[in-house]
This record gives sequence, structure tokens and C-alpha cells, in this order.
Amino acid sequence: MDHAPRLPLASSMNRLAALMSVLSMSGVAAASGQQRPDFSGEWIRAADSAADGRATVAATGDAAFRVGNMGSGWGSPLTITQRSNQLIVEYAFFSAYDLQPRLRFTYALDGSESRNTVMIGHAPSVQRATVAWAGSTLVITTMHPVPASGDGTTAQAQVRQALTLEPPNALIVETTRVGILGGPTATTRTVYTKR
Repeated sequence: MDHAPRLPLASSMNRLAALMSVLSMSGVAAASGQQRPDFSGEWIRAADSAADGRATVAATGDAAFRVGNMGSGWGSPLTITQRSNQLIVEYAFFSAYDLQPRLRFTYALDGSESRNTVMIGHAPSVQRATVAWAGSTLVITTMHPVPASGDGTTAQAQVRQALTLEPPNALIVETTRVGILGGPTATTRTVYTKR
């Protein structure tokens, strides 16, 4: 004899519909996770590649300085390594005569905060970053410490780098520097090609 309580048919159908919705959404999430691009590779700024193949001053030593905007904030060429849980960006910043290692930034892909310490000048600077996916675009949001003003107040500068792949071999980095202390917000678009 079955003594289990019977649910009304409408309630059972609602629960079934809710369960199907959850399963469907998890399938969509899994599918979108599979479609995320892999940014791994060695990349050179398209302007460098098209003009004369020269790398930035830091990578070459005695090359002439160039004038322009701040671009992506990363050098050229740069190497990106993407793993299941992190993205690593490396490039030469210092001149060959400085005998300094390449800069290396590691970003957690699970949304947790990543801290990268950079030693440029006389004191280390800690950059705090988080990463989020917006469809097939990877957005890195980094907070940079700003030196204290004369009255001792400090601020943080926010920089967002949106990475997108464009077939067959282009990496687009759209960098937005949010204005601080009354300054304007500026956005630049840098195109890299795969070596």
C-alpha cells in the first residue's frame, strides 16, 4: 500500500518545469564555457608588425623613442598563457641593458582578486585586479595605487582591459582608463597579431 502524499498535477508540472529550466541553464552555461576563446600565444602590436617589425624600445635597447597614446598598457611583443584557472601576461618593459626580468602579471579566472607587484622606480606598487567574462570578451579590471598628494590623500586609478579575438589571428585590447581627480576617462584600442 502506497502512503506517500500525492502532489497535485499542477504542482508537479511546475516543479518539473523549474527543474528543466535549471538543467537547461546549466547546459547553456557549460556550452558558453566551452566557447570561451584561448588567448594563448605570442602577440605583436599590429602597428609594429606592419611598419617595420620592430618591437618596443624596452625589448630592443637603443631603438628610437616613439610618440603616441598609452595603448593597451602592455608592451610588444607580449606572451599570453591561458590555463583553466589563470591568465598570465608577460612582456619586456626594461631595456636590455637594465638586466631586469620581463614583467609578469597573473590573473585568476575565477573572479577572485589577483595581486601583482611591480617594481618600477624605487618602491613596489601592488596592483589589484579581477577578471570577468562578458560573452567571449575577457575583461580585466585593475586598480592602480596613485601616489599621495601634498595633503596625504591617496586614490586608486581604475584600468579596464577588454580582450577579444578576431579571426583569423588578431587580438583586440580595448583599454579604458577611468578619470581620477577630475581627469577625463580615456579609451584606446590596440590590435595585436599572432606571431
